[in-house]
Amino acid sequence: MSQLYRYTLGTQTYHFKNLAQLMAKATPHRSGDCLAGVNAQSAQERAVAQMTLAEVPLKTFLNEALIPYEADEVTRLILDDHDTQAFAQISHLTVGDFRNWLLSDYATPEVLASVRAGITPEMAAAVSKIMRNQDLILVAKKSHVVSAFRNTIGLPGRLATRLQPNHPTDDINGIAASMLDGLLYGNGDAVIGINPATDNVPQAIKLMQLMDDVIQKYEIPTQSCVLTHVTNTIECIEAGAPVDLVFQSIGGTEATNSSFGFNLSTLAEAQEAALSLNRGTVGNNVMYFETGQGSSLSADAHHGLDQQTCEARAYAVARKFNPLLVNTVVGFIGPEYLFDGKEITRAGLEDHFCGKLLGVPMGCDVCYTNHAEADQNDMDNLLTLLGVAGCSFVMGIPGSDDIMLNYQTTSFHDALYVRRVLGSRPAPEFEHWLQKMNIMKDTQQTLLADGMPERFAQSLKHLGGQS
Repeated sequence: MSQLYRYTLGTQTYHFKNLAQLMAKATPHRSGDCLAGVNAQSAQERAVAQMTLAEVPLKTFLNEALIPYEADEVTRLILDDHDTQAFAQISHLTVGDFRNWLLSDYATPEVLASVRAGITPEMAAAVSKIMRNQDLILVAKKSHVVSAFRNTIGLPGRLATRLQPNHPTDDINGIAASMLDGLLYGNGDAVIGINPATDNVPQAIKLMQLMDDVIQKYEIPTQSCVLTHVTNTIECIEAGAPVDLVFQSIGGTEATNSSFGFNLSTLAEAQEAALSLNRGTVGNNVMYFETGQGSSLSADAHHGLDQQTCEARAYAVARKFNPLLVNTVVGFIGPEYLFDGKEITRAGLEDHFCGKLLGVPMGCDVCYTNHAEADQNDMDNLLTLLGVAGCSFVMGIPGSDDIMLNYQTTSFHDALYVRRVLGSRPAPEFEHWLQKMNIMKDTQQTLLADGMPERFAQSLKHLGGQS
């Protein structure tokens, strides 16, 4: 049942009609909430909302659903799967107490892992709203989430990358050239993942076969994925295609996911189909999800919630299906939702924090569209902050410019930069392969070999018509 929230500051009393409004008003400024008309009208109102939110008991989020239980299957998932035993450790806390507890030395990686099943997305979103950027980084750094398929993602001190060889016409030679380029920079341990320019089942199978041929020929301990609709991937599996990971963009409300053309039962069917292939070698996490603040609002499926709370709810969907990778494509939707570099940076840190706190293997596409008030320096800043925070993976794209999707993201050499600056290393199985192939002569210092690896050189000779 909803209740009225109020806070008196001096002679003025502020009223918030329900928990959803309080959460929205407490959110750091972003253009999407202004577009939705749910934002605080002043910095003072935002500060008051944050102080009010800090006094809300965590138990309240179990009694006051932001979207009615009977109207939304994501709400039902969140409440039905809530682990009361895990929650017991923090059930006496308010949102403000929860922040202090997370920042304390008591909240070790082991303790955080033991309570994550008792934390709802709304609790995670609420506490993030009263945290500074450094708080988000510190807690995320302590939240270890490990997943595995053909290699192991998310180990402390490791930073993986998605090699993203997109091409505007799905040209096989262009895609292959980008794959080679990325591998030579040490990219591709998270996944080799293609956004198809032509999105249908035959084209998806063609691209899957290309990536599988490369992975098998060079014995690369990584996984491939064509980022096509989940129902297409199910058809690909039925057709005998070499499917490693199942992809789907997901949102935090049933209506958002319906607009994407799926529901939770669809994801369960896809997961079961992928598991039946038994293609993993060191693990069986077969799902790859992408999210982004603003997706529910853009689908008019946000139920009056702020976009960051909707985003956190998407992680409950992800958590249900034990994914290998979850990627917040933080600045992709555009400045209507995250206006500039400052808003993109804040959103990226929030998403990473909430995902890791909830037990999701969280990565980030550090990106922006060309009409946003942002540039590569903003992305360098966010990339570095996420590296410090223990982000599981980032993107690797030739020249940081995706010529198919027309947005700016991180390049192959950006991964080298952050690995060198922070001492991060690739996934262990992939690191061993880089050494064996003589792509890197020193993986601890991220030093590339001086010449072309012999096995790649031989392949290139054949492509050039030489014997």
